[in-house]
This record gives sequence, structure tokens and C-alpha cells, in this order.
Amino acid sequence: MKLASLKHGRDGKLVVVSSDLAWCADASAIAPTLQAALDDWDQVESELRNLATDLDHEAIPMMRFHERQAAAPLPRAYQWADGSAYVNHVALVRQARNAEMPESFWHDPLMYQGGSDGFLGARDPIPLADEAWGCDLEGEVVVVTGDVPQGASRDAALAAVRLVGLTNDVSLRNLIPGELAKGFGFFQSKPASAFSPVFVTPDALGDWWRDGKLHRKLMVDLNGEPFGRAETGEDMTFDFGTLIAHAAKTRALGAGTIIGSGTVSNRDADGGPGRPVAEGGVGYSCVAEIRTIETIRTGAPVTPFLKAGDTVRIWAEDDKHHPIFGVIEQTVGG
Repeated sequence: MKLASLKHGRDGKLVVVSSDLAWCADASAIAPTLQAALDDWDQVESELRNLATDLDHEAIPMMRFHERQAAAPLPRAYQWADGSAYVNHVALVRQARNAEMPESFWHDPLMYQGGSDGFLGARDPIPLADEAWGCDLEGEVVVVTGDVPQGASRDAALAAVRLVGLTNDVSLRNLIPGELAKGFGFFQSKPASAFSPVFVTPDALGDWWRDGKLHRKLMVDLNGEPFGRAETGEDMTFDFGTLIAHAAKTRALGAGTIIGSGTVSNRDADGGPGRPVAEGGVGYSCVAEIRTIETIRTGAPVTPFLKAGDTVRIWAEDDKHHPIFGVIEQTVGG
């Protein structure tokens, strides 16, 4: 089942979307918003699934699904916590800074709590008031949970996953060092994130969703050129069950909590830092990573951060090369 929110008020209007993303049907008679559906998931899930089946069989009134008319599936959420499950990414960034990586990073997940009072739709522009802030894209996988009790086990946490999607978790890289130096974490350096037009139930992903991981290639284009083709199921040190259980160690998580994987990052086939797509590698899911590799190789970064007019495109494909979650396509400052 695929769910989306059409732009309507603060929290959107819930629709079910056809498997091919071409059509949608109003689901507001079942639940007015996606958050309302998540709050009463046990009661409304079967009704939503029946509506989705009827839509795929063209048995009910339907309308064209236009991704530009979609808000983020959750236009705002009670909680957005982003991890760093691909420790390779962290290791490369620290290597470029000649900073030692603590051993604990390999068995104790990194996670921060981001702003969730407003998210960007998949086709909304990326606001950028000052290019000197170092605007960067970050292609990630996300999950949305139901209620998770405090102290949930990894298996119980994984069973709470209701939906899977993608995000462009925008970062302002040049603001990060100053914020971290204060010892109090990210704030100004993490503006609003954008999410894929649709979120998908794990069962609809079939074998692409297993062991708490999405197993597809994350496609990232920058200004129309292939930038990243990393495999989301590889080099993921912490699966989503582990990330959710980590978040729930000292608090219960409410239905509608969004948990991010952090930047998807793969090592090269020889175990070294990844290579650009143009050189036969899988590329990168953020600009910061190619800049760190350039620093490791040559002593200084070459690739610039995003500037006004740049375009970012993030998606994942099925076996027929059709987008599974729709496409995040954004212009900086557009």
C-alpha cells in the first residue's frame, strides 16, 4: 500500500496511491490525515488496504496523482530523529579531518533529534538565504513507526515500522562545526527536510525490505548528472530495528515518529573510499562525502556545495526502473 498527502492546510489530505503512482483516491473518509491514520492504525489499516485494492482495480472514483501537488506524506510530525547508520560516511568525514573515530561508533548508533514542525514536499524548492552556509543534500531512507514502548527490543521495534520512504535531509555544512563546538548539537545547521511523495508499507516492498533494511539502489542526480548510486542494503551498520530501539531506550515513541538512516554510503569494491559514478563507482549521497574523499586524495576539496539554481533528484527504482516512492526533485532557492 502506498500513501501520500495532498497539499491541504497544515497536515495535508490523506490519499491512497496506485502501485504505479499514476492515480490516487481520497482516503479522508477513513482518516483525514496520515497522522490520524497512524494514531488509529489497528482500526483503519484494513480499510485503507481495501481502498488501495479497489484503486488498483479501478473500482472506485480516482484522480491523477501529481507529485507536485503532494506535500510531505507527514507535512509535520511529532518526532523526527535521524541516525547515522552508514558508519562508513562518518569514518570518511573524520578521516578527512584527521580526527580519530571512536570504536563506540561501530556499536552505539549516533542520532540527533531534528525539527519536525514543518517538512518540505518532494518538489518544493530548497530555501537558502546564504550560499556561504554550505548547503548540502543528504539522500536517506526513512521509516515511520507506530507506538513504540520504552525499552522495546530490536524485534519489537522493527515490528512497529508502518511505512518506508526517502528523504533529502538538507544540511548547512559550514554552520555545523560552530554548532558542534558548543557541545549542544545541531540546530541552525539542519533546516527543513524534504520527503518522497509517497510512503510505502513494508509488505508492499516484498523482498526489497528485509532484516530491517531497504535493499534498493538510491539514485541521486545533481544538475542532471548521476551523482550517487549507492546500495541502501549494503554497509548499513545499524538496521532500522536497532535504530528505533536505540531511540526508545529511555522514552516511548509516539505513532508517527520518523526515523532516518543517515546518509547512504558505500565503500568501494576494494574496501577503499567510494569513487564517483563517472569513474565506475557508486558515487555519493551527499556533497560532503565527495569533498572528504577529494581531501583525502589531494589535500583539499574541489566539488562546491549547492548554490542557487542547482537541482537535486533522489529516488529508488523497482525492477522495471519505475520509482517506488516517487521522486524528490528540488531546486535550490527556486
